[in-house]
Amino acid sequence: MQDVRDALMIARTSEGKLVRRPLSPHLQVYRWPVSMALSISHRVTGVGLALGTLLLTWWLVAAALGDRSFAAVQGFVGSPIGVILMLGWSASLIFHLFTGIRHLAWDIGRGFDDRAYRTTAMTVIVATAAATLIVWIVALVVW
Repeated sequence: MQDVRDALMIARTSEGKLVRRPLSPHLQVYRWPVSMALSISHRVTGVGLALGTLLLTWWLVAAALGDRSFAAVQGFVGSPIGVILMLGWSASLIFHLFTGIRHLAWDIGRGFDDRAYRTTAMTVIVATAAATLIVWIVALVVW
């Protein structure tokens, strides 16, 4: 095993001289800071929002086509899979909103010190969970 690692750590300089180089760390070595996870999640939720908008568009087009089409879409949206998709889409929307607000604060130069960085990250997570819960309680109980 050591022979393979040694072979992987050998490289050549621009002059052709052999040198030892370190292996790049992989995901098992990195410790993800919460801000890094939020940054990646912000991008992933952006893609999720785009895909969820296709569901919303399908719903709107079906409403314009008539009762039969609309009933079919409502049947899907009301199914367990549809509810899970809508929950994910609403959570993505709320998360993306809060991380966007955090980025706006950064654009004006606020929140870059270590404490504010971690505090705003945890605030985004808690606010997303709370707001998603409130939205779904209102949606299921009030309507």
